Amino acid sequence: MQSSYQDNTRRFSNRVDNYVKYRPSYPSAIIDFLQKEYQLATDKMIADIGSGTGISSTLFLDKNYRVIGVEPNKEMREKSEELLSRYKNFKAIDATAENTQLDDHSIDVITAGQAFHWFDKEACKKEFKRIIKPDGIVVLIWNERLAESAFEQEYDELIVKHSIDYKKIDHRNIDEKNIQDFFHPNTVALKIFSNQQIFDFEGLKGRLLSSSYAPIENDARSAPMIADLKTLFDKYQTNNTITIHYSTNVYVARMKE
Repeated sequence: MQSSYQDNTRRFSNRVDNYVKYRPSYPSAIIDFLQKEYQLATDKMIADIGSGTGISSTLFLDKNYRVIGVEPNKEMREKSEELLSRYKNFKAIDATAENTQLDDHSIDVITAGQAFHWFDKEACKKEFKRIIKPDGIVVLIWNERLAESAFEQEYDELIVKHSIDYKKIDHRNIDEKNIQDFFHPNTVALKIFSNQQIFDFEGLKGRLLSSSYAPIENDARSAPMIADLKTLFDKYQTNNTITIHYSTNVYVARMKE
């Protein structure tokens, strides 16, 4: 278990540049929703668990929240410090979801963007209860890539064909029931936003290579994957671009006993 966990924290070490360039951001309407439905004033302290290169942290920083990024991966954490240096309200720390090193009941909002499926659920639930304030909320966010268009369906088939362990680690293995079970006996609210990315071929390639399940470029398995990707792009491109659609799923719950 420990070895597997350590492997998870290192999965993106050699993908940082592609991750920064090609991963989707999150709709700013998420903050509007949280402010309206959960009275999330900008004086609240946010702990972004598994903050990576800072994509989810930026969502809150752009609205003037204070954010502590909790990220065990050295390369991603250092990149977040570089990219978010313009925000005086951001600090990144070397810690994990299971041991955040944050003070008891010091956090108003715990958030995890594209990260919760990596956590040890039993350990992080205990830790979340320790650090969150009595009236705090937990916000779990995923950009779920859709497979509705013909291109998206064939792109998913390409990933399954060439991936290292896609079916094992796909975040879609965490479904609404898993999340309800995690927060039990508290109620979970789900809000869904639309999102998309438009890519030329180099962008689409970078998006694929940013994923931890894809062989890296110097891996012998990468060339056949990229060749298939080029064939797929040429088949479906319009004006030399392709669109990937996402459902941005936002789960919100409190952690009262």
